[in-house]
Amino acid sequence: MRLPGAPLPPRSCLDRGTRSPTNDTEVNAMRAAAWHRHGVAALPVADITDDWLRQAITNEANRRWGRRNGENHHGR
Repeated sequence: MRLPGAPLPPRSCLDRGTRSPTNDTEVNAMRAAAWHRHGVAALPVADITDDWLRQAITNEANRRWGRRNGENHHGR
């Protein structure tokens, strides 16, 4: 309970539930910023239409960071 006229509690990045979920426009803006500022490309693998390129990117990501949880292993 807050007293009338009392100051608001301090804001914190740990305070969950005060911000709405990130939308697609904001995510794309963050991807663009990562590319322009840091040279990091964040691409959704499902959006890559070339089979060979998609598999090459998946292989490199698996090599660097390990397989994703819930990844389809195609029978392996």
